[in-house]
Amino acid sequence: MSDVKKGKKKRMTKQRKIILNVLKNTKSHPTADWVYDQVREVLPNISLGTVYRNLKVLKEMGEIMELDFGSTYSRFDGNPHNHYHFVCNDCERVYDIDMPTDESLLAKADEVSEHQVQEHRLEFYGT
Repeated sequence: MSDVKKGKKKRMTKQRKIILNVLKNTKSHPTADWVYDQVREVLPNISLGTVYRNLKVLKEMGEIMELDFGSTYSRFDGNPHNHYHFVCNDCERVYDIDMPTDESLLAKADEVSEHQVQEHRLEFYGT
């Protein structure tokens, strides 16, 4: 179990700050490999494993969002707040959709489910 889940606060290390900065300064929803390539421009000796570990910690800290579309790799989003995405079926790029999230979906899902719904994710697909 990670320190974040145990209640211990993780500190924002230099590596995490740089990874977070890379994600916050791109509108694309990059893979870990892309993030690694960008971070290496600032920290040439960083390893891919270190980038993966820090992406996981940043996600647990609530600083970023991990988008898993059922493929062999995840994409990462520097905007951790709930928002919607569009996925292009042709080029597989992921875009933010500028529209308000429908929080009534949470209430409705809570109402019809036996579970307490805490969040939702919605993607639109097309070309």
